[in-house]
Amino acid sequence: MSAVPSLEILQGQEKRVRLNHFGFGSAWTLGQAIRNRAASENMPVAIEVYAFGQVLFSAALSGSSIENMEWVARKRNTTLRNGRASLYTGLLNEAAGQRMDEMTYIDQQRYTDHGGSVPLLLVGGGVIGAVTVSGLPAHEDHALALWGIEQILLPV
Repeated sequence: MSAVPSLEILQGQEKRVRLNHFGFGSAWTLGQAIRNRAASENMPVAIEVYAFGQVLFSAALSGSSIENMEWVARKRNTTLRNGRASLYTGLLNEAAGQRMDEMTYIDQQRYTDHGGSVPLLLVGGGVIGAVTVSGLPAHEDHALALWGIEQILLPV
């Protein structure tokens, strides 16, 4: 699918995929776009669109497992905690020499800095949720979640 992007590329992605508007219908359209692509390419993934403090879309495709849903929640929590893609947090932590799973003050059951969760960002800058994918290599989970957001972007 794609190579692991740099921190600079990830920052550019977050500036580029800002939403003018997002609602319950947008969550469904976004989730369905990812689900349809993943199904057509036989990707064994779990998908979640989370916004306004709740899960608005959730799907698990053939080949995924309960562990994928657990990874989804941990990645999402990291994105909401930091306001950045979980892949960005992981690369930043790696550059600093300590991944999140080595941090004793982080609840390992709730957070992980593996890629796959991308924040839902409004044009004005607010983080309203996250799109998360689990089941592929971390950078591919990230790319699929990002692709989904790109499918619902309206011209600014």
